[in-house]
Amino acid sequence: MILLKKWLVGLSLVIAGVVLTACGSGQSSEDDSWKKVEEKKELVVATSGTLFPSSYYNDENKLIGYDVDVAKAVAKKLDLKIKFKEYNVDGQVTAVKRGEADFAANDFGLSGERAKKFSLSSPIKYSFDSMIVRKSDDSGIHSLKDLKDKKAAGEPNTSYMKIAEKYGAKAVTYDNATNDQYLTDVANGRTDVILNDYYLQKMSVAALPDIPVKILEDVYFNANSTGFLFDKENQTLKTKIDDALADLKKDGTLKKIAEQYFGTDVSVKPKQEVSEKVSAD
Repeated sequence: MILLKKWLVGLSLVIAGVVLTACGSGQSSEDDSWKKVEEKKELVVATSGTLFPSSYYNDENKLIGYDVDVAKAVAKKLDLKIKFKEYNVDGQVTAVKRGEADFAANDFGLSGERAKKFSLSSPIKYSFDSMIVRKSDDSGIHSLKDLKDKKAAGEPNTSYMKIAEKYGAKAVTYDNATNDQYLTDVANGRTDVILNDYYLQKMSVAALPDIPVKILEDVYFNANSTGFLFDKENQTLKTKIDDALADLKKDGTLKKIAEQYFGTDVSVKPKQEVSEKVSAD
């Protein structure tokens, strides 16, 4: 009996050790993304610094913009410092995946392969897509079908460029170029069209009135929303950011920032009905 008890005790210890080890391994694989941010007391945010009015430099060489200012408001709400790192679109996505940035703030939506590895915060902007063309001749474009053989400008691997190429456009790619370069190239015929977010295009055209380009009227598609881009595994951080965004929406901060940059509250769904959907795949 004594030997049997010793054997049972020994077996219990082995089982307990297995259970504790399993629990320990489970704990080590927990999502500690928010804990890491909380410990360093700082949010590191990837952005471009060239996308007006989401992320750009003003006349005083200060990084501002809708996404930038919302990220700053989130950091303030969470009592954190904030640090921005600048990359092109691919660089921002890579920085988030590698953990070099906690999230990316640059008018991000999700589609295709990116949706498998990343997630978005709750929406900070609702919009739809449009096209910028030359004022003189609409770049010969009256619908998406007219994109065939046109020269579409944009950064590589974006959903906008994929849509343009899907309709037969020739891609002319840029690496983190400024809006004036994009618009000037359309105006002088180096390119024909830019597909992008309607509100971003509206603000860009208004900010550079001497460049003879315009948004193609009534050719709108892909009602959408954008937010901050997270690695899909970092759900505790995303939840904390979402909670802060909910508070900022409730107290009117998002509306105030939106109206400052867009002249309208883009943090709520637009009244305009946009039914046409175009896939980038």
